[in-house]
Amino acid sequence: LPDGGVGLDIGCGSGALTIACAKRNPQGKMVGIDRWGKEYASFSLPLCEKNTAAEGVKNASFRRGNAVKLDFPDESFDAVTSNYVYHNVMGADMQKLLLESLRVLKKGGVFALNDDMKPKMYGDMEGFAQKLRDMGYEEVRLVDTAQEAFGSHRRAAMMMLGSSRLLVGRK
Repeated sequence: LPDGGVGLDIGCGSGALTIACAKRNPQGKMVGIDRWGKEYASFSLPLCEKNTAAEGVKNASFRRGNAVKLDFPDESFDAVTSNYVYHNVMGADMQKLLLESLRVLKKGGVFALNDDMKPKMYGDMEGFAQKLRDMGYEEVRLVDTAQEAFGSHRRAAMMMLGSSRLLVGRK
């Protein structure tokens, strides 16, 4: 994050990624959102606040939100992150969901969106990455996190994460 910049973590769960980003960027601020549904009853706003206090982080805040329709104006954030969240949004058009996440990103802002991007769920992600480039996004890449994070596709597949990908770039 630039000095004074603000980042958004979509689907923050217990706040771990939001807190890690805030610690790494003490000159900025991170906002974590989640819907904290009953299917994830162990995650909650109080838990995020407790974890933030335990880490001594002062530049992170949390609120209820919906990834399908973010309650923020266009170009509100300098960075947008999400880690293994979107596959949980049932019935959503995943590429439309990704575009909604990018809608709130400022021009020049960066994004890192990680999920199990199964083709039957996400469609052609190489084509989507090219679409983003055609729209003017820069440095757009799909990183094969199944290989990078888990050491092999076989090991990732054993954890049901064989199509794990990280979409990164700059608006």
